[in-house]
Amino acid sequence: MSHDLTTHSTSVPLSDSAAQHPSVFARAFNSGNVAAVEQVYEPEGLLVTVPGQPVTGTARIAANQRLLDLGLPIEVRPRHVYVADDIALLIVDWTIDGTDRDGRPVHIEGTATDVARCGPDGRWRYIIDNPFGTAEPETHDGER
Repeated sequence: MSHDLTTHSTSVPLSDSAAQHPSVFARAFNSGNVAAVEQVYEPEGLLVTVPGQPVTGTARIAANQRLLDLGLPIEVRPRHVYVADDIALLIVDWTIDGTDRDGRPVHIEGTATDVARCGPDGRWRYIIDNPFGTAEPETHDGER
C-alpha cells in the first residue's frame, strides 16, 4: 500500500497533556513538514538515532527529514505515561509501514523511551526522543 504525505502547515497545536504528546508528534510527522516536527521538541532536545549518539539542532532536523522523506505515516501507541511535576516518561510503540516513494517496502518499528517536559506555556515538548528505547539496532547483515 502506498501512502503519500503532503506538506501542510508548519505547525501543530501542542498539548497540555503529556499523554497526548505522542499523538501530537504523529500529527506533526504525518504532516510531512520537518518544521512541524521540530515544534514538538525543546530547542536543545535530543534525538537518539543510534544508541549512545544523541543528536540535536541541525543533525536532529536532518535525521527526522530522512524519515519524512520515506513519505509514509507513523502510527503511535502509547504504552505507559508517567508524570512527575513537569517531567514525563513516555513509553510508546510506533510503526512506519508501507511502500516508500521509490516503490520499496518499508517496515520500521520500535518502542520509544521518551522524556518530555511541560514548558512555561503549559505545553509539552520532547527533551529526549529515544525511538528505539533499549533495543540494540541490527546491522545490515542482520547481526547485532
